[in-house]
Amino acid sequence: MLICRYSVDLAQGVLELHRRGFLLLNLKPCNYLLDDHDRAVIGDFGIPFLLHGFSLPCSDLVQRLGTPNYMAPEQWEPSINGPISFETDSWGFGCSIVEMLSGIQPWCGRSPDEIYQLVVIKKEKPKIPHGLPPKLEDILHGCFEDDFRNRPLMKDILHAFKSCDGATCSESDADHLMAEKSSHINYTNWSLLKDELQVGDTVRSRKPTNSCKPESMEIPEGTIVGKETHGDSDGFILVRVHGVHNPLRVHCSMVQRVTNGFVAGDWVRVMTDDKKQSPVGILHNIERDGRVTVGFIGIDTLWKGHYSELQIAESYCIGQFLRVKAGISSPRFEWPRKHVGEWATGRISQIHPNGCLAVKFPGKFNFGEAASFLADPSEVEVVSFKTCEGLAKKYQHLEDFHWAVRPLVIALGLFTALKVGVFIGKNVGKSRRKKVGKVVKISGQVEEQQQQQQQDGQNGSNSVWLPHPVANILFGDAVPAR
Repeated sequence: MLICRYSVDLAQGVLELHRRGFLLLNLKPCNYLLDDHDRAVIGDFGIPFLLHGFSLPCSDLVQRLGTPNYMAPEQWEPSINGPISFETDSWGFGCSIVEMLSGIQPWCGRSPDEIYQLVVIKKEKPKIPHGLPPKLEDILHGCFEDDFRNRPLMKDILHAFKSCDGATCSESDADHLMAEKSSHINYTNWSLLKDELQVGDTVRSRKPTNSCKPESMEIPEGTIVGKETHGDSDGFILVRVHGVHNPLRVHCSMVQRVTNGFVAGDWVRVMTDDKKQSPVGILHNIERDGRVTVGFIGIDTLWKGHYSELQIAESYCIGQFLRVKAGISSPRFEWPRKHVGEWATGRISQIHPNGCLAVKFPGKFNFGEAASFLADPSEVEVVSFKTCEGLAKKYQHLEDFHWAVRPLVIALGLFTALKVGVFIGKNVGKSRRKKVGKVVKISGQVEEQQQQQQQDGQNGSNSVWLPHPVANILFGDAVPAR
């Protein structure tokens, strides 16, 4: 109960700083203090001050934007894995609570490089103590989502700890057994509950994650005319759709707010005179007054602006094949080439919140795990069978699916050639045997004729040399006329 009370105090403090536009990025127990009234308060504002332009001594801690044991994945390389946001503090807050409950620092005894491999590369999460109330386990699990868009905001964390204040949640719980996910809890997808829908909002059915294909949506676009909910972001709403007589009753998580034609998650680009040089990113949030925040490659924090500065860009999804555009000679990130000098074609394996694409090349053979490359969405184009011209290009694209395609095609070609050779060989052999049989038959017939003639000559003695009348006189009618 004591830790829950401290957690409420800390969450209130973090939430107040977030409302003022501050990111803390270094939440950890050693930065928490107790005041004279036994309330938990936050100390050490080094990183927030740095981000707001204050001069501070340079240190390794500041360069890393946090302490490794409490850093979210996007904090390690915010310009690539980022950007950092308010949800970044949710990860650090969750790590702090886990340490306060268990007495064990996350990734204790690990070096920064080892923690980087665990958190960023392997995407492992701190272990949550066993025996917590379901709401706390749910909120802590959400704090450790790899994609910050799927983490709860600090107001959600505060609400969860307030609802559990007084429940069994203290350092005296039995043995503090560390456990993985509990099978009896359906964890909340916090990304579905951030719109805070209101009556009068325009909404549409939510697209499936990483889907680029147009889906048949139940609500292509409608207006909220009623709410059946006690909170701001959960429950059912009534949506009036054009052409449908009665309003549709749907859950808040099934729709997303449309503001000035944009929704959170859209791929956008900044409108410039040179479209080729315009950065492409992912819309993180759009307010009702038109203010937007967007994640762009190369920017550590969310870009802030107005929707009028943006336009919809081509969207990408996991599984698509890409290659560098023909007009780009030196892309932002390293990109492999084919043996003929052309840019290789890769497949999207991950999409970072700032639009940075992680790409693998299944068409290239690799020993061990295939290396992953990065791509700027403004520098690549989608490759498909439809866009490949001619049979040769389509076959080359087929080879991009897996390195084993070419060996299989070669093996299939050799096997087919072998089968054809065997078939031709058999037919040639048959024809030869037929010819030899004919020759033998003809020669046999000739020999038989010769033998017959010889036999006839022997039986007829010299009659063959005598005129017919003479032969008939000597031998009678036995000699046939010739």
